[in-house]
Formats: sequence, C-alpha cells, structure tokens
Amino acid sequence: MADTANPFLSPSTLPYQLPPFAEIRDEHYRPAFDHGFAEQLAEIAAITSSAESPTFENTMIPLERSGQTLQRVAEVFFNKSSSDSTDFTNALEEEIAPLLAAHQDAIRLDPALYGRIQDLHARRASLGLDAEGVYLIERYYTEFTLAGAGLDDEQKQLLRDYNQRLSTLTTRFEKNLLADTNELAVVFDSAEELDGLGDGELSAAAEAARERGLDGKYVVTLVLPTGHPWLASLTNRASRERIMTASRSRGIHGGEHDNRELVLEITRLRAERARLLGFDTHAAFVTADETAKTPQAVADMLGRLAPPAARNARAEEADLQKQLADGETVQSWDWAALTGTVRQEKFDVDFAAMRPYFEAERVLRDGVFYAATQLYGITFEERPDLVAYHPEARVFEVRDEDGTGVGLYILDLYTRDSKRGGAWMNPLISQSALLDYPTVVVNNLNVPKPAAGEPTLLTYDETNTLFHEFGHALHGLFARVTYPKFAGTNVFRDFVEFPSQVNEMWMLWPEIVANYAVHHQTGERMPQDLIDRLHASESFNEGFATSEYLAAALLDQAWHAITADDEVTDVAAFEATALAAVGLDNPAVPPRYASTYFAHTFSGGYDAGYYSYIWSEVLDADTVEWFKENGGLKRENGDRFRRRLLGVGGSKDPLEAYRDFRGRDAVIEPLLKRRGLDG
Repeated sequence: MADTANPFLSPSTLPYQLPPFAEIRDEHYRPAFDHGFAEQLAEIAAITSSAESPTFENTMIPLERSGQTLQRVAEVFFNKSSSDSTDFTNALEEEIAPLLAAHQDAIRLDPALYGRIQDLHARRASLGLDAEGVYLIERYYTEFTLAGAGLDDEQKQLLRDYNQRLSTLTTRFEKNLLADTNELAVVFDSAEELDGLGDGELSAAAEAARERGLDGKYVVTLVLPTGHPWLASLTNRASRERIMTASRSRGIHGGEHDNRELVLEITRLRAERARLLGFDTHAAFVTADETAKTPQAVADMLGRLAPPAARNARAEEADLQKQLADGETVQSWDWAALTGTVRQEKFDVDFAAMRPYFEAERVLRDGVFYAATQLYGITFEERPDLVAYHPEARVFEVRDEDGTGVGLYILDLYTRDSKRGGAWMNPLISQSALLDYPTVVVNNLNVPKPAAGEPTLLTYDETNTLFHEFGHALHGLFARVTYPKFAGTNVFRDFVEFPSQVNEMWMLWPEIVANYAVHHQTGERMPQDLIDRLHASESFNEGFATSEYLAAALLDQAWHAITADDEVTDVAAFEATALAAVGLDNPAVPPRYASTYFAHTFSGGYDAGYYSYIWSEVLDADTVEWFKENGGLKRENGDRFRRRLLGVGGSKDPLEAYRDFRGRDAVIEPLLKRRGLDG
C-alpha cells in the first residue's frame, strides 16, 4: 500500500503547484509510480465498463482526467534522472521504463476504450463540440490507431514485447552515454596545454579537476555534440586532437558502456515493430503522424539542401587549408580554430573576444528576460523562497503585465557529472483548464561552472542556446488549453523546435543586444561595429554548420529506413555508407552526432525525427521575415505570435496555427538565404 505521506499522491499546495522538492525522498518514487499505474488503470476501467453509449462527457473527459498521480511523479522523476542522476535514479529508471511502456500499452491497446473512441470519431461532427473538442477526438483516434489498437491479441502481445524491450534499451543507451562521457573527460597536466582559453574557461577546467580529486590539473568535460566549444580557442593542436578523439570515442571503444550492440538492436526492433504496425520502415511509422507525413517528403527536403551544403563546406575547407603549413591537412579538430582565424581575417569577428560581453546574469535578465518583457509584457521575479530540485536550479515567477500569474520558470544553468549532455526544456506542471493546473517549466543547460567568485562568461553559442531554450519555455508558459493532452509543447515533433528557433532572433536584435551585451569588467557596451560585423558574417561557415547537422539528420533517417528484412552488423560501416550516399562523408566535417552518442535518436525521442530542426527552421526563417516586415520588437507583434501560435499549444494542427499567424504557408527561400544555399 502506498505511503499516505507520499508527496506525489496529491497536488502540491505550493505556489503554482511547484513539486515539494524539500519533502521528496528516493523512497517516494517507486510507491508513487505503482500507485499511479493502478489508479489510472482503474480510471480507464471505469470508462470501459460503463453500460452507457459513448459520449464526450463519459469517455473523453474522464480519459483526460485520468493519470494525474502518475503524471506528477513521472515529470519530477524524469527531470531528476536527466538533470541530477544518481545510482538510485539510474537503477529505478531501468526498472520503470518497461513498466511505463507496458502501462501505456495497456491503455492504448485496450479494445473497449478504442471502440468508444472509434464510435465518437465517426460521430464527431455531430456532437456539438468546439474545435478543440473535435480535435481531441481526432488526435486520440489517430494515435491509438497508429499505436496498434486495431491489431489482434497475438499481435498486440508481440507489440507489447517490442515496446518494453525498446524502453529498456533506450534507457540503457542514455546511461551508457552519460557514464562514457564522464569517463572520457580529458585530463591536462598544465595550463600551457590549454593555451588560448580565457580565465573563466581555465577556472572551470580547474574546478572540474578539483571535483574529481585531481587538484592542480585541468579537466575538459565533453559536451553532447561531436565538436567542443573550446576547440575554437585552443592553440595547441595536440590538445584539440585529444578532445576530439575522446568525443568521437564515446560508445564505440569497447567496455561496458559500448553502445554499438544497442544501436543495432534498437534499430532492428523498431523496424520489426513498424512492420507489425503496417509500415515498411520506422521512419514511415514516425512521419505518418508528423507534419512531414512521409519519409519521402523529408528526403526531398534534406536532399535539396545536402549538395549545396557539402559544396560550401568544401570551399570553406579550401580557405582553412591556406592556414596550415605544407604537408598538413585540415582535420576535424582544426576546423573551429582555423575558422576563427579566417572569420577574424574576413570580418574582424573573434568569438572568444566576445565572451566578456556575455556575463550569464546579464544575458539572462537584460537579454532573455528583457526581450520577453518587450514582446509580451511579462515580468520575472526570482523566488529564493521556493526550493527547486537542486541547489543550482533557480526559480522565477512569471507574471503578465496586469499582475496575473503566468507560471514558474526554473533555470538550471551549469554542467555536472550527474546531468546528461545538451540543453533542453521540460515541464513539471502543465497548464490545463479542465484540471485547473498552472504551469512550471525547466530549462537545463550545460555551462561549465567557474570557481567561486569568478564570473560565468558564456560563449556565443551558449548565449544563443539560452535564447533558444527559453523559446521552448515560453511555448510551455504561454499555452492556454482546455485539455491536458494539448498542454504546453505537446505538438508534432517536427514543429516543436519552431518557437525556440524564433526566439534566437532576439539575441542580436539591436534593442536587445544593446541592453545586455556589456563588458563585465569595464561596463562598456559591445561596440556597434562589432555587432554589424557579426551580422555581416552570419552566413560564414554555414557550409560546415549545415553539413554537420544534415549528416546527423540523414544518418538518423538511414538507420530508420532499414526494413525488418535488412541485416546490419557493423555500425561504423553503416555510418560510412550512409554518409557517402548523400555526399556528406567529409572526414573534416563529421556528423554533429555519430550513432553511438546520438542521444536524440537512440534515447531522446527524436528517432527518425532529427530532421525536425531544419524542417522547423523553414517556419522560423519565414517568421523572422514577418517580424522584420512588421516593425520587429513591438508588443502587437509579440501579442499576435503569442495569441495565434504559442498560446494554442497543441490544440490545433500546427500548420493551421502557422497559417493563422502568418496569413499563408511558409516558404523556404528565407532559410536558403540564411544558410547560404541560395547561390
């Protein structure tokens, strides 16, 4: 029996129902999961055992109300397991993953529940519902059908086996990657080996070493992508090579954390499951319920971009080659450093020299928050009285201009060994009028933490990432929907990156950058001529940037284009063949993620969907043009974007929402121009 004192068993009484982290203990999680599983299954049974004919009120409403305990514990647990993992959370996640998969299947494969949804779907136009209610029925019908609700009993059991096994494998992939990333952190004996880094970066490397008991040394922790941001600054070529080699070795150098067999089994099982569900490939299964609809649509777009991107990258490489001595060739670990030199020569832009202008607190308050205030009228107040899940996680209350509460925003900025790589947003509480739920969202980044008393200076990319992730947070904070299913960022996966990409535009918007880009020592604002040069260099190195991204996106598509009859036994050989087939097999431009550390596709929910970033960027680039055409940073523009796009959450087809905002479908030309692919 579940402990009645378990904080997950009832809604929190804290502001905005912030989970009571001060009360939550490890021993609360498993009982709360077990209680949540049983509670929701009982709630579903009450729906399906009804002798009454299906109505929206006796089927869809209780379905949407079900599972509240499970939702509370799952949001908190999976946030903790990704941002502050322990041996306990690692072990419990491996236990819970197959149980959660089985629980979801018990609901989606319930023939009585599916029958009631089918009945309502057939009559949806005559039920007198509003548009959101009709769309709710349509989404459930589509998702249950694609999930296998129409299979026979024997097929359903096989599907359950696939789903549970895949949940275990993807969880193991993530844990292996985190462990290998920590183990492969590169240790340097002296500061001389890290020549080129600034004081803040050296301080962070020394602090990382100290935390590992390596006083007097320096540790460079790895980031999720192949490239490391410090490669651009390091003058020692051997040091750069060590970092790149460690990064590319993750999951593929043998030992207990090798991910190669997991990649092969995951892709094989996904292909077999797709066939069971009536699709040739996993990519076909995934895109059937995205805005893309088919793998061919994805292939057509990526195929249009890959040749000019590869051509531009080769031209960029030729420029870089001129920086090397005779007999030397450009290597992957050279690219960022040499690019910095060429960028400085061509545009007089040095990203490393910009870091003093990107002090983290100013970027947050006078950049990210300020832009949101100017656009949407919202304000931010830090709430140190509210306890988050980790001492470094900060809680802010967000209010509308009239003082109405919007929600809580939690920022967890710094990297640590217990946090998975990358940057992301996730909800802890998601708004719903039906449940009278407020909103609490979290942004996680992985910025190296300097020693006490030292300022946190962000790189150009980290500053951009903070604006990006805050765009996701705004999407979660602003969505106002009736039904939990449509809350926050619950939109099609190949649309979800769009709001975050749009928010990146404000990083260098004149009024915004003038407000936050202040030298942390002198107090001087970033010179306008430097900002102008930054804008002039925006398409510089886009051949590389587009190629490394497309290589990963096309690799993701290749893995999920295999059929159940294909036999793949060698991960490296498969990668090489897939990249050569699309002309992106340039050793100097490796994929942004290689298979064995491709968390997005093998543990992060972007399987056959990593194309989403550039798919969404078509909408993003078109939206930036709209803002420019309509006066830029104006409240009426922000209010329109909030009301017609961010505010609808997942309650309508996202492309319909986009047409409502833009007045037409998006066009690709602004994206081609942005990435230098229009020549």
